[in-house]
Amino acid sequence: MEEYSASATTVAFDRPIPLLRGPIPAGGSDSGQYVLAFRSVDAWAAALKRCETLIKEQCEEGARIGCAVSASKKCKPAWWRSLAGGVDMRERDSCEEREFKECLGAAKDKCSGFAKDKCGGAFSDARIAVATDVEGSLWLASMPEDSRWVGSLVQAKRKTNRRAKELVFLGLES
Repeated sequence: MEEYSASATTVAFDRPIPLLRGPIPAGGSDSGQYVLAFRSVDAWAAALKRCETLIKEQCEEGARIGCAVSASKKCKPAWWRSLAGGVDMRERDSCEEREFKECLGAAKDKCSGFAKDKCGGAFSDARIAVATDVEGSLWLASMPEDSRWVGSLVQAKRKTNRRAKELVFLGLES
């Protein structure tokens, strides 16, 4: 007989991954349009760092494989030496190790630049949510404290967005 209990028929799912960006109003007009923006400059910087790290790791892993093949080809003895019996494996191993290290050192520098190029373009155009003063705050501050309108009208800050390259250029990054 088949079991139809809750424990046998329930499928457990992994917790959802939190969104990197969320919707915020697109601009100054109340057009009802939204854009996806990072919560803060810190969230943007962390995502940029993660992107660069992942691409750099993948690039270096590919470079390791390529450098190993390249070093093996470069250090293999001439075909006629194996016929004469004069192949020294210790010399070949040290040659491969030396060539591999040189190749990987050059590749790591290139991988860093590659990761910065790939992530930099996309992340410099990304939008970041920022709080701005609402127009008319000064006027609201001049109203009497006992006014019943002040409580319903006061919104000192509202969310808007700026492109990351504007914020970084202005020196607002953390």
